[in-house]
Amino acid sequence: MARDFGLTRFANSQIHQNVVEHDATLRVRLTDDGRTGVASTNRLDDEGLRDVLGRAQAIRDRAARNPDGAPMPEGSATSHASFGSAEATTAADPSTRAAAARAVIAASDGADLIASGAFSTETQTMGVANTRGVERSETSTLAKLVTVVMDDGGGSGYSQACSIDVTDIDGSLVGAEAVDKALRSAGASDLEPGEYPVVLEGFAIGTVLEYLSFIAFNALAVEEGRSFMELGQQVMGPNVDIWDDGCDPTGAPATIDFEGVPKRRVDLVSRGVAQGLVHDTLTAQRAGTESTGHGLPAPNSWGPMAWNLFMAPGPSSSDELLAQLDRGIWVTRFHYVNIVHAKKGILTGMTKDGTFLVEGGRIVRPIRNLRFTQSIPEAFSRVAAIGAETRLVAAEYSGINARVPALLIDRFAFTGATAADGPG
Repeated sequence: MARDFGLTRFANSQIHQNVVEHDATLRVRLTDDGRTGVASTNRLDDEGLRDVLGRAQAIRDRAARNPDGAPMPEGSATSHASFGSAEATTAADPSTRAAAARAVIAASDGADLIASGAFSTETQTMGVANTRGVERSETSTLAKLVTVVMDDGGGSGYSQACSIDVTDIDGSLVGAEAVDKALRSAGASDLEPGEYPVVLEGFAIGTVLEYLSFIAFNALAVEEGRSFMELGQQVMGPNVDIWDDGCDPTGAPATIDFEGVPKRRVDLVSRGVAQGLVHDTLTAQRAGTESTGHGLPAPNSWGPMAWNLFMAPGPSSSDELLAQLDRGIWVTRFHYVNIVHAKKGILTGMTKDGTFLVEGGRIVRPIRNLRFTQSIPEAFSRVAAIGAETRLVAAEYSGINARVPALLIDRFAFTGATAADGPG
């Protein structure tokens, strides 16, 4: 793995940090007669290479034999791609990131608000080779701008933009969206917790799909009985379609996994029916099928992972979603999300940076943040309308990306609220 990463941070409406990192890491995995040894290094001179190989051998030789251990995938042809990369992102420097940060800050200054956030640009090359014929590599890029804009009284607004091409990101638009939410969030007041109809923006849906990737869509979770995905069964509403596709250019493409296996599209939920799962080489072997190209570095406890998620859009504009809410809640995003019950798909978390009461199809006032505790399969079985526009949402930490619409859901459970003297 070779990685060039740049990060520009801003807080209190000032750029305060710029970090540039270059690293290259070699990970060696050796298997023999059911024993596996793995070691890694970023020291790539001859001595460093001899050392990492020796450590991997020592670990392998001391490991207990596992007859069901992960096999090495086979390959018959070499492949080297840069399908998901953009030269402008690779060429981006601190001034590129500073210009976008300044645009966000300018939008905030114009409304007498305070902006904070970060803009990152990254170029990554991964090469995978093994003694069974695999030899593949790929270069990918990603640019991500995130901001939270606040007033002095606890009103806040959020926005994010990400793309493989840094020139697609407009700091003034990101700033304007966050400023609009912050202004409309000022003076938030309480709302009694309970079950309400909701509109969840794409930011919130992206977070939900990120967690479903961990607890539901991977074959190991099903194997271990901790996923609600029962293949062939109706698990969500008939208007819900979710899939993973690392080769779709409208996402953040990645065409091979950490085992060097080419990714392929996996239809996870089709018309609400659990249709498929993502596999790595090990889960595919146990299931009698083929890897879908979703392996993490072996060995790992997570199993395969859906990294490039999509949810099908619908016919409704944002105004139409809002107009269908007689009395409900508009949610910008979720944070502090945790898993309550993986098998039932129950998540809990907080709303943040733009939560509003809707009455008669109109936003009437901002409300203090609410805690939700909700089975996502149940919520996605009550989708009343789906937005026509989608946006690419990057997870904050996991690296999972999702292109998603906003959803109108008939009933969503809010189980608590922030204290009256807490931040809005």
